[in-house]
Amino acid sequence: MLYTNEINDPGELAGCRLLWKSLLAQTPGATFFHSLDWLESYLRHFGSDQRLRVLVVRSDDEPIGILPLVVRSERTRLGTARVLTYPLDHWGVFYGPIGRQGAATLTAALQYLRSQPRDWDMVSLRFVHRDGADRGRTQRAMRFVGWQPLEEPCEHAPSIDLQGSWSDYWAERDGHWRSNVGRSERKLSQQGEITYVRHRPAGVAYGDADPRWDLFETCLDVARRTWQADVNTGTTLSHPAIEPYLRDAHEAAARAGGLDLNLLYVDGRPAAFAYNYCYAGHVAGLRMGYDPAVSRHGAGTVLMRHMLEDSFARGDHRFDLGPASLKCKRPWQTSVETSYRYTFFAPNRLLSQGLRLKSHVKKWFRDGNWMPRQTVGIIDE
Repeated sequence: MLYTNEINDPGELAGCRLLWKSLLAQTPGATFFHSLDWLESYLRHFGSDQRLRVLVVRSDDEPIGILPLVVRSERTRLGTARVLTYPLDHWGVFYGPIGRQGAATLTAALQYLRSQPRDWDMVSLRFVHRDGADRGRTQRAMRFVGWQPLEEPCEHAPSIDLQGSWSDYWAERDGHWRSNVGRSERKLSQQGEITYVRHRPAGVAYGDADPRWDLFETCLDVARRTWQADVNTGTTLSHPAIEPYLRDAHEAAARAGGLDLNLLYVDGRPAAFAYNYCYAGHVAGLRMGYDPAVSRHGAGTVLMRHMLEDSFARGDHRFDLGPASLKCKRPWQTSVETSYRYTFFAPNRLLSQGLRLKSHVKKWFRDGNWMPRQTVGIIDE
């Protein structure tokens, strides 16, 4: 028999640490964003205006999965809606239940939610890897409990399959692009010695949890010299509104063995950075940048080449490049993955049903249903 326990106090999550870690190791497609280490850092900085709803599903006395959720208020043109959703909040690409038994966890957790007093206007499970780790489980679970969700694409994210050899991967890249990368490296080397540094501590369990704050500060300094310094909103590495969170998450990632920090130096000067998280060979790109004052000869491109070659050598198996700046990532990608969101709108709520109608109309136009049907040489029967 399946039953569900709910945790609302972030302070109580520490009691789940060993269980969470055990289930995380069994989770298909898991990233550092699925870890309790990341969630605790996120909640410390962004949890004050959200209600935590972590659902622990058990089969008899055996825990089989965890579904981390939050209820947050989101502004819409029709008013402020209370949304029950995953806590990822666009930091990563994919999210879902923790544990190997995702279908059972989702079904039991949603049945529990259906039986509880409603503190939401809509359930919106976002960042679902429908065609990957999820395999349609989210949609089936929502339908099983009587919720007919609206399915919509959420984000398109390029990724790199790192299984195989660097030489094979590099040979498959466009020849003109490879020449450009080589030309950039030669021009950089004319300015001085090129040095690549990668800091990926194994974690406190292995006695290797040094956060290397000096390298973190170097990344911030480079970010402040890029276009990111002029962005007033968003999640750029140097944005003052999120820097405290990033510092907290940086230390947590170092302790957990989830940090992946990359720097390229030219003649001893930091020229470019790539700040990532990693888990079990899955690298998730967070932010990149280069200092134009050091060089405009493709320092970021050269860093990317060194980083990927090193990832192949380390045995990493996947690199998620993130959903932004798709054009500059295209030469590197081996595929483009799509995340989906599944939304159920609470019945008998005027705001919810208004949002439902609006979403369906947008989907109708997006799918091209408004276009007149054309026939060429035949008549539809």
